[in-house]
This record gives sequence, structure tokens and C-alpha cells, in this order.
Amino acid sequence: METYYVTVFAPSGETLLNERFEALNVEEAKQKGRDLLEEKQFTEHTHRVVHSSGKMIVFHS
Repeated sequence: METYYVTVFAPSGETLLNERFEALNVEEAKQKGRDLLEEKQFTEHTHRVVHSSGKMIVFHS
């Protein structure tokens, strides 16, 4: 399993969510990130999903 983070930002730049999760691969991480955003109702906020190495795999502004 690989470690990923989903981070959500307010328009002011404040971090609203920074949650760690594990996934087998990038595709699973994208789906888990989307699921977390939907669950916490942050899909329309600026957000990103990154691998623990720093590689960004999703960005939405």
C-alpha cells in the first residue's frame, strides 16, 4: 500500500482538510480521494491529492 494525502483549501488559503489514506495505486487513490471529498462535502473547494513522495495526482481549483 502507498500513502496519499487529500488536502482542501478555503479561498483565503486556509487548510480545511488534510487527511492521509492508503491506496494500492494512483487510480485507487484518485477514487478514494474523490470519495473523501464527497463524504465531507468539499468537491467544489480547491483541493489536491498527492502521493507521500510529493507527486500531485489530482488538482482542482
